[in-house]
Amino acid sequence: MAALRAGLLGVGMMGRHHARVLREVEGVELVAIADPGGDPHGVAGPLTVLPDLDALIAEGVDMVVVAVPTQFHEKAALTLAEAGVHALVEKPIAHSIEAGKRMTRAFADRGLVGAVGHVERFNPALQELRRRLAEGDLGDVYQIATRRQSGFPTRIADVGVAKDLASHDIDLTAWVAQSDYASVFAQTTFKSGRSHEDMIAVTGRLESGVIVNHLVNWLSPMKERVTVVTGERGAFVADTATGDLTFYANGTIPLEWESVSSFRGVSEGDVTRFSFAKREPLRVEHEVFRDAVLGEKNDLVTFEQGLRTLTVVEAALDSARTGTSVSL
Repeated sequence: MAALRAGLLGVGMMGRHHARVLREVEGVELVAIADPGGDPHGVAGPLTVLPDLDALIAEGVDMVVVAVPTQFHEKAALTLAEAGVHALVEKPIAHSIEAGKRMTRAFADRGLVGAVGHVERFNPALQELRRRLAEGDLGDVYQIATRRQSGFPTRIADVGVAKDLASHDIDLTAWVAQSDYASVFAQTTFKSGRSHEDMIAVTGRLESGVIVNHLVNWLSPMKERVTVVTGERGAFVADTATGDLTFYANGTIPLEWESVSSFRGVSEGDVTRFSFAKREPLRVEHEVFRDAVLGEKNDLVTFEQGLRTLTVVEAALDSARTGTSVSL
């Protein structure tokens, strides 16, 4: 069977990684690249860098990865839908809920695959975490807390930290817990002199009753990518920067050392860091997109799911503006 002909729109900081992976995925051939800004990272290789999406489509592509700034997602997606081309659009799905709805309808009406690049779902630590939660290793889940902190990315100017980074945490939390958000309350700060927020703290509750908390910012001197799931039998800690998953079990042996037990709270049990295969998340994401285009079984992050995540992000931003909790 002939390989799927893939195109890439945008070869910036994220696009360069897509270019590399598209060349590595079996059953896919990267045949065209387009970016009006040229090829700053030198990833085109033998391919000519085309000036726009129309030129890309003219190359006869079956699928396109859209890795341009968020404000351009809708126009690119609608153009691809009109041309009958499947698309993987980087997160968030769009700059607004209405834009996301138009994209979702366009692809659904034409029977096309529309995927959103919420790549954290394919992180090995989170995939292993979800599997263990589904098997009941933690018992009842009480709380999911995430921390996503790092320095300021000057290249991102069209959205704030909520849409760029918190969207990861909101998507992965609902996916890991298999439950949608019921309500959110958020606070933001604006320290970088721009109109978009650079720090957000979100608390909320899922429809399942699980309490959630997200601390996200572009104002930290260290990089942190951590998800903590606390439940009946202990706590899982997933570090998505390293792909590690650790389980802190509640203890069954009473502590007799009074000076220790007095401040430990829940009795301390075994601590286990699991060993499992760790494949690159972006590669797995591309394989899933390929399988979806081929009509095979897959775990795609659909446009519908990406739109739901954006709806929660917008609700959090509304909460921060109004100082009130928002129900979803």
